[in-house]
Amino acid sequence: MVFVKAQKSRAYFKRFQVKYKRRREGKTDYRARIRLINQDKNKYNTPKYRFVVRFTNKDITAQIVSASITGDNILAAAYAHELPRYGLEVGLTNYAAAYCTGLLLARRVLKKLEMDDEYEGNVEATGEDFSVEPADSRRPFRALLDVGLIRTTTGNRVFGALKGALDGGLDIPHSDKRFAGFSKDSKQLDVDVHRKYIFGGHVAAYMRTLMEDEPEKYQSHFCEFIKKGLEADGLEVMYKKVHAAIRADPAAKKSEKQPPKEHKRFNLKKLTFDERKNKLIERLRALNSAVDDDSDDE
Repeated sequence: MVFVKAQKSRAYFKRFQVKYKRRREGKTDYRARIRLINQDKNKYNTPKYRFVVRFTNKDITAQIVSASITGDNILAAAYAHELPRYGLEVGLTNYAAAYCTGLLLARRVLKKLEMDDEYEGNVEATGEDFSVEPADSRRPFRALLDVGLIRTTTGNRVFGALKGALDGGLDIPHSDKRFAGFSKDSKQLDVDVHRKYIFGGHVAAYMRTLMEDEPEKYQSHFCEFIKKGLEADGLEVMYKKVHAAIRADPAAKKSEKQPPKEHKRFNLKKLTFDERKNKLIERLRALNSAVDDDSDDE
């Protein structure tokens, strides 16, 4: 008989420790998080800020977050669903939209800290790598990029948001090796390619290709663009206007959507002790009256 070693014995399961809930759900990389939030003791409880970028199917979330013992504190936030207010109504999850979201957050947090006039950032997006220079009075606002569980491949949209925040005036340690347009062979960033992505040139190229080769597919893929009257040649002008509008007024505005008049309830309302007592008395009276009626009939 072949000897089979027990890989997971009873002693193993007695020592087994369940991972944190967000790790089991695949939401938080605690190994990366602990390195991002660790602060030196000689900083005397100074908050360490993170530039957090997360993507969903229909939205982009960018936040400036600091960790505390009671939980994370959000200093400022910007979302891709705010971009229609600035003129970008379609394509809210691509590289160009991520750039706009990062730019919006950077200008918003600097305005909140009254540093927007001092640090304007890179006003014209050229695609070149940009790092903010310290001014005479206040140092630039520093944050560390938190990508979460995103795979950091070259040209990923998270680096579009990073580029927007850098051009907006934030100080974020980075390298240009992951921006769209960086070449492994030449070890250099192609500025023209990166600029094309910032202004939606890759989307425009795909629109032109589909328009020529597969018109039916173009009608279905870009139906929202067609409804808004957007063409491939007009995307760059539109994005320039969006960037200017963001810089003009980055402040957040409250939603004008009215709350529902009646809240739907899907479970029974919890009764108080007196209500339960009265309900029981009513049921007993109903039962007694039913018994009395049956006895009268007999």
